[in-house]
Amino acid sequence: MKKIVIALDGYSSCGKSTTAKLVAAELGYAYIDTGAMYRAVTLYFLNHHISLTNPKEIKEALHNIEIEFHYNPKTKRNEIYLNGLNVEDEIRKMYISNMVSEVSVIPEVRRAMVAQQQRMGRKRGVVMDGRDIGTAVFPDAEVKIFMTADVETRTKRRQDELLAKKQLVNFDEIRENLLKRDHIDSTRTESPLRQAEDAHLLDTSHMTIDEQVEFVMEHATAQLLRNEYAAQQN
Repeated sequence: MKKIVIALDGYSSCGKSTTAKLVAAELGYAYIDTGAMYRAVTLYFLNHHISLTNPKEIKEALHNIEIEFHYNPKTKRNEIYLNGLNVEDEIRKMYISNMVSEVSVIPEVRRAMVAQQQRMGRKRGVVMDGRDIGTAVFPDAEVKIFMTADVETRTKRRQDELLAKKQLVNFDEIRENLLKRDHIDSTRTESPLRQAEDAHLLDTSHMTIDEQVEFVMEHATAQLLRNEYAAQQN
């Protein structure tokens, strides 16, 4: 059966990554966490004191960044490697969250990451989640989902996620961070966060992860069946 690209876009802490991972596992597809890629770049910039207002420094830094995903059988998840080092846990910390939108808004960064993401998904058979997958990275994705949720729900989810990693962060600080990222992501000139015209809207405020996965799988299965039917007619 011909494989497809499934694009999950939306705001932070809507359940995109968890849903995407489970959908990918169910279909036997690759899962690519594009948000993790921007976090990895942010980590590199911080560690190497790259000025966000110096295009020359940024361009040179991007040439020195190699990002890969490797499956970890112990954790049963794809983990991100930055120049050969596993940074999966480090990039999830709050100090990265506080800066990632400022890094990802830089046009050179976006263009570099979009090019990598397009190479990763060239053969189809991928589930990608991010901010601009259905609008910029794969505007021809066969299934596009735009996820949202109210900010209070998203804040609670993010706080629970951090607590699970033994990071205690104030509710208001998380909420402020999410709203700041929403604003930066939605108003940037390069690939802003927006719902593609042909994307299905999914409000996860009062949904379980299983319900979110079911919603995406229904659209994916319908598309795969349409592809199979079209192939039989040719």
